[in-house]
Amino acid sequence: MGNALGYLYGKCCKPTTDDDSLGPHGVSSASTVGLSALAHDLFNFEITSQVPEGLGRYVVSSRKAQANWYRKILEAWKQAKPPPQTAEDASRLVTEILKRHQKADVEGLLSFYGLPLPHTLVELSTEASPVSLPEGVLFKFQTLPVDPKAVADGDTITVYVSSSDPVVSSSVPREVNVAAVKRAKARERKDYTKADALHQKIIDSGYRVLNIQNEDVLARKYRIRLRGIDAPESQMPFGKEAQEELLKIVQWKSLKVFVYGEDRYGRCVGDLYCNGVFVQEAMLKKGLAWHYVAYDKRTVLANWEKEARQKRIGLWASSNPEKPWDWRKNNRRE
Repeated sequence: MGNALGYLYGKCCKPTTDDDSLGPHGVSSASTVGLSALAHDLFNFEITSQVPEGLGRYVVSSRKAQANWYRKILEAWKQAKPPPQTAEDASRLVTEILKRHQKADVEGLLSFYGLPLPHTLVELSTEASPVSLPEGVLFKFQTLPVDPKAVADGDTITVYVSSSDPVVSSSVPREVNVAAVKRAKARERKDYTKADALHQKIIDSGYRVLNIQNEDVLARKYRIRLRGIDAPESQMPFGKEAQEELLKIVQWKSLKVFVYGEDRYGRCVGDLYCNGVFVQEAMLKKGLAWHYVAYDKRTVLANWEKEARQKRIGLWASSNPEKPWDWRKNNRRE
């Protein structure tokens, strides 16, 4: 138990000397750091039976009561299989263990670590992606692991699909295949200048050679626009949070994409599934996107947006947040 908590602390919770960047617990407020800060304090509590200094400013109960909480949370953490891996996991564990305690104490403890408050937690469907092609789908594919740099904002992502995928295999231009073979031979000769020039030719054709588990994989590039939702633009309130949430869901994961069409910017418009999670559902339920009703009439999307509105989660904390399509209209470049 101690090793697991100690590893999580060392992995995510790095000391800093920049006081302006510190949250209430003395670490940055990033969700992974809040999780590891709690893990660190549980690790410390197991050794010293001491609760962290400063917690009393966030809760109403005595230090004796606080010690009782940490004892319960520590025991629950030991029994959890697997132990909490995300801020949401930790928040659910704390909320469940302290469900009979005062609301002010539960929310104060979570706020101390920058963990999500109970009313902001959402339950996502666990249904697998469709086995057969849903009506309207043009084609589907499985992506290679998503590079974090490929997530542009809360509703757009760049992915790569292996040339061995049936959707791609029959349409790879001959000159791209030839360039890939020549590049591999150039690298064998250690002629990296030639190899880089050939790779640039491949990239200019909309493909790339990626190293996946120490093997070179020729892959086609696709830009994906998440179907049915519209996230805040980067310059808008919650634009950064939307991008970060999408990044958290998809980074280094393989996605299943069901493509329904192409927009005027050449992006594939599609539904995304990641490890059993319907990505659009997650973005809507967490209050980080609107249902794009002008282009998608699915009632389930409207219901997920309504759920987030009622909980005042994310951008819905504002009574009248500006819609991204209105923002784009008002900020068009002349």
